[in-house]
Amino acid sequence: MTDILYRWPEAARVGSRVPKEKLYQHGRVPTSLREQFVSDVARITWAYKLAEPTINLPATDEVAEIQVFRIDMKGGSEVSDQLLAVIDRAIPSPIIFEIFRETADGLEVRTVAQIKQQNQNTSHQGRYTGTMWMTDDHERQLLPAAINLSALYVALLEPLTDLRARPGEAMSEVADRIETISKLEREIAALQRKIKNEKQFNRQVELQRTLKAKKAELEQQR
Repeated sequence: MTDILYRWPEAARVGSRVPKEKLYQHGRVPTSLREQFVSDVARITWAYKLAEPTINLPATDEVAEIQVFRIDMKGGSEVSDQLLAVIDRAIPSPIIFEIFRETADGLEVRTVAQIKQQNQNTSHQGRYTGTMWMTDDHERQLLPAAINLSALYVALLEPLTDLRARPGEAMSEVADRIETISKLEREIAALQRKIKNEKQFNRQVELQRTLKAKKAELEQQR
């Protein structure tokens, strides 16, 4: 996992609190998830809006704006993917989440995101990935250089997903590649478990050969 945090431009600051009740208006939210919002989440803040008027990068058909949401957890709680998906469904544009929690050692933060294409509900079916937990005073870096908001979004996601962005790659292609990587990682983990439990030498050799091919395919996708 990476340990990167970004220094969001002051011109993009919003700082508006997001009422949890507003999120429930966008699709069915089960009672269990509502209870998680109450028990685990102290506050949700729309922290920054990265858009052409705020950071002088042109919008694209794929990415008109990028939102940065701050989620303050209660105590040392960890946010679930299901809670993040509720917020993602309520907000049309892509979101970068910064999760904060209090621990015995002080305030910690990590960045979490899921690739999301505007107006495509299928974008909510992928998994969330993110950085390790860091102290709140961890040094923040300037935003990566980009020619437009689509390129910026891919660059922001890159360190969270172990993905190397390819020149001229469309957002849909990035989304497909992330899904492929996720599938290959699951297959590799399953193969490694099979190899560990397999008693027959010939079968072990066959599984090792398949595992090697899957790892090579994964490296190509990254």
